[in-house]
Amino acid sequence: MPRHRKWCRMHQPGMPPPPPAPLDGGTGGQIQLPPGAVVPTPAPAAVPAHPDVAHTGVAVLLIGPAGAGKTTVARYWAERRPVPTASISLDDVREWVRAGFADPRAGWDDRSEAQYRLARRTCGFAARNYLANGISCILDDAVFPDRPAVGLGGWKRHVGPGLIPVVLLPGLDVVLERNAARTGTRRLSDEEVATIHGRMAGWYGSGLPIIDNSRHDVATTARMLDEAVARSLSSPPAW
Repeated sequence: MPRHRKWCRMHQPGMPPPPPAPLDGGTGGQIQLPPGAVVPTPAPAAVPAHPDVAHTGVAVLLIGPAGAGKTTVARYWAERRPVPTASISLDDVREWVRAGFADPRAGWDDRSEAQYRLARRTCGFAARNYLANGISCILDDAVFPDRPAVGLGGWKRHVGPGLIPVVLLPGLDVVLERNAARTGTRRLSDEEVATIHGRMAGWYGSGLPIIDNSRHDVATTARMLDEAVARSLSSPPAW
């Protein structure tokens, strides 16, 4: 095609005009460097000493015995974040099963383990779905350090390696008092609560952040949770 005809087609009425030439005299919109000049290395972006947890997309797993206040703290923390955050409680998901529900008061057997695994997979799918759509999440569960079936490995598989575990572990007297105020399937015997609490002590020395909220209200505990998450983002614990 002749050059004058091509030029005419590019400049028909209604067509957008060609972009102006760069002010530096270049042709591709790039800055033209003077010949022989040394190109300085760009300075690295400043990294904050403490990550801004409030505006960071995260997935947190809040661990603790029955009566530790996991769900209460998780919901409080999620409701007050400045970015969209979901709270997912494994116990709530387990209780979606109505007929044939494996009541935890009846003890641990194959049926209760199967329903637990199903609930954990369901929670993990929900967490990944929220994260993929820009919504952070906090999950809560009574994860045991000495029981593989109810352990961290399953949560890591279902949610992902970026999951941040934090342990909420108040004193035995506190969890017994809170358990006594419960009703329905959430209330366990004192013996069961004491057994669960004793096994949770295995988290000490694990390297995971542990919060003793025996003498702290929900707001203070949520602030401590923020601090624990910030430390884990700066220096992820090995687990």
